[in-house]
Amino acid sequence: MKVTRVLYPFLPLCQRLLPSRLAGLSVALLKATALELAILTGHLLLYPSGIVQERRIPALPGPTPARGTRGAQASYGVEGADDGLQADIEADGTHETPDPARLPAPAHPPVVLLHGFIDNRSVFVLLRRNLAQHGRQRVESLNYSPLTCDIRIAAELLGRHIEEICERTGSARVDIVGHSLGGLIARYYVQRLGGDHRVRTLVTLGTPHSGTRVAPLANAHPIVRQMRPGSPVLEELAQPAPGCRTRFVSFWSDLDHLMDPLESACIDHPDLLAQNVQVTGIGHLALPVHPAVAAGIRQALDAELPGTAATADTGGLTVA
Repeated sequence: MKVTRVLYPFLPLCQRLLPSRLAGLSVALLKATALELAILTGHLLLYPSGIVQERRIPALPGPTPARGTRGAQASYGVEGADDGLQADIEADGTHETPDPARLPAPAHPPVVLLHGFIDNRSVFVLLRRNLAQHGRQRVESLNYSPLTCDIRIAAELLGRHIEEICERTGSARVDIVGHSLGGLIARYYVQRLGGDHRVRTLVTLGTPHSGTRVAPLANAHPIVRQMRPGSPVLEELAQPAPGCRTRFVSFWSDLDHLMDPLESACIDHPDLLAQNVQVTGIGHLALPVHPAVAAGIRQALDAELPGTAATADTGGLTVA
């Protein structure tokens, strides 16, 4: 990123002033840190815009997809779910009534964006725009309450809302992109609540699939304890998941300061069709923002589901 070039003249000076601390500090780490700070500043400015009441687009005329037994059981088991989960639909004029004289183009399934811990839908402003510019017209961002204390409950609320999205859009399945905790919530819905009936592809960005040990003082929050290695929730996700129909793509970064160890953001499960993509040169906050990662997300969403057994192919993405 060009903004980080301003750090280059100061690097020799810092090494002279603080040689013991900066001896092993790479330029890539300095660039990633500067980018993280810039993104954090911008996100703090945008954060209030993600709290406002979201707009809903009226349902389009068309057949309503039949609910599968597994998906219906997952989505309608919680009362008052709409209080904890809101939808944000991009109302940019793209949801017009289709012209019957035109030949129907292949329609992408809706994309559901799910934010991370103590965050909201504003984190996906750039990703939403990127997806829309490349043909993904049905993109929705879900806000779950910052007071959420249980991944299981949040996953049940997610399932209820995905059923509503499928009914409203006429689509039988959706794609999900989850950042950090959002990816863990979506994975629990897919694996433990029958959500693989509804979710075609789940893309996770910096999600602690195996748990993270960072910030031990944050254990006071129940949901943080659920993201620790060996927690009951993660033990549930490690259980067998035969026949899971969802494809998983996990993006993890070599400079993610919230993943300890870094590889905890990878999916390692024998029953899941999973691909782990290493991102080089950016940190945790940049994953849902960086254009190179957005291109990787689009590629993952456009890929066809292979009719083979589970795989763990690892790709690479360098953005430094």
